Amino acid sequence: MNPISPSIRTLSKPLFEDVAGDIDVSFEFFPPKTDKMEQTLWEAIRMLEPLQPRFVSVTYGAGGSTRDRTHATVERIVRETSLAPAAHLTCVEATRAAIDDIARSYWAAGVRHIVALRGDPPEQGKAFQPHPDGYANAVALVTGLKRIAPFEISVAAYPECHPDSANRAADLDNLWRKIDAGADRAITQFFFSPESFLRFRDHAASVGIDAEIVPGILPLSNVAQTRKFAAQCGATIPAWMDKLFEGLDDLPAARQLVAATVAAELCGQLYAGGVRHFHFYTLNRAELSYAICHLLGLRPNRHEQEQAA
Repeated sequence: MNPISPSIRTLSKPLFEDVAGDIDVSFEFFPPKTDKMEQTLWEAIRMLEPLQPRFVSVTYGAGGSTRDRTHATVERIVRETSLAPAAHLTCVEATRAAIDDIARSYWAAGVRHIVALRGDPPEQGKAFQPHPDGYANAVALVTGLKRIAPFEISVAAYPECHPDSANRAADLDNLWRKIDAGADRAITQFFFSPESFLRFRDHAASVGIDAEIVPGILPLSNVAQTRKFAAQCGATIPAWMDKLFEGLDDLPAARQLVAATVAAELCGQLYAGGVRHFHFYTLNRAELSYAICHLLGLRPNRHEQEQAA
């Protein structure tokens, strides 16, 4: 029998050996445009609900293009599930009065959590221009929302720096001002290197940002689509990841397996770095996010089991 290869002997223990299920998760969805998309969304919600996420967020299209659908989705989550919804609000092409009315309607519907974002320009490649009578940026939006009601507020953070920021220092200063205005936590844009997040987290702490910073995880299964997303938010797709998906365009099951493997390894490395809350950009599909949560030890009805014990 051949001896074990020296390279194998030097490997560390399995990545998920020590996970204890001691994590919290949240999930992001987008409002459906068709009946079929709505069915897919609700299948995802029902599959992920037993994991008892801290909250689920519902996105808001540029210029309020999905306002009614976002509101309808959030209200249905309130009515029909045990989940705590977080509604997205942006500053794009809206007056302060209009945004304030939307916020009040959410509060009246039982929504207590807002994801407050500046938002992207409706036309890609153009610079953001605030509405003359609108909120100028996310800092102003957070301040305005806190005047309306004691919302829990999440804001965005950018481990690899927002494309509109002059530099990393300016980007972190903007995050600090959002937290100082009343935001409770920051959720990062997606990234594919654990070092990107861990360095960002430590750098934020070094400049006095003590709010929770939650990594945003995007299980990548469509490289072309993700590359488009990445161009808008300053995220980097490593060359090695591009290579992993080569030749899988017509093999969706294999592509999904590769996507789950890559995202699970990222989350495992973050867990090893002390991260215990993950926010998943689901793209309204549950399987990949559910599988990663399972690998991290999270099981359905975890809180009931803890109470029974």
